[in-house]
Amino acid sequence: TKSALQSFCERGAVGPGGTGAGRSGPDSAVSQAPSSAAERAGAPRLRPHVLLPQENTQIRDLRRENRELWISLEEHQDALELIMSKYRKQMLQLLQGRKGEETEPVLEWSYCYHSKMESQINRIFEMGEVMRKAVQVDDNQFFKVQEKLAQLELENKELRELLSISKESIEVGKEDLPDDDAQVSK
Repeated sequence: TKSALQSFCERGAVGPGGTGAGRSGPDSAVSQAPSSAAERAGAPRLRPHVLLPQENTQIRDLRRENRELWISLEEHQDALELIMSKYRKQMLQLLQGRKGEETEPVLEWSYCYHSKMESQINRIFEMGEVMRKAVQVDDNQFFKVQEKLAQLELENKELRELLSISKESIEVGKEDLPDDDAQVSK
């Protein structure tokens, strides 16, 4: 027959919540550790009666502390999630509020910029038109000057020909003149 102590050690300690070695959860490893560690170490199966209540108290304290830590962790996670949701909400509101504020000056600047660009483009077109007319006038004057120059060159050429003809006739006349003088003197 087994003693009550042996069966208690084999089953595992039962905590205040009625949990034994077969429980799963955050504190199941704590309840299984003393019995499996004792078996692995080859320690005698019987523990002194004095150590068991002390171990049970330590196990209960560890389980209680473990539960408190889990509860604290969940509370911290909930608080962090609440803070992050408020942060996201505020950032979304801030970004939506800034969209209207930020786009208005940009739109004003864009409108001013485009109107200035449009006026400058119009001025450039006007200047281009003036330059095109000036080029046409210059071309017309150039052609007129070229025509006048050609006409003057032609007149000059004709006058030179007349001059050369007249020089030739004067020379011919001079050659004829001395003969006339000789006849007059006879």
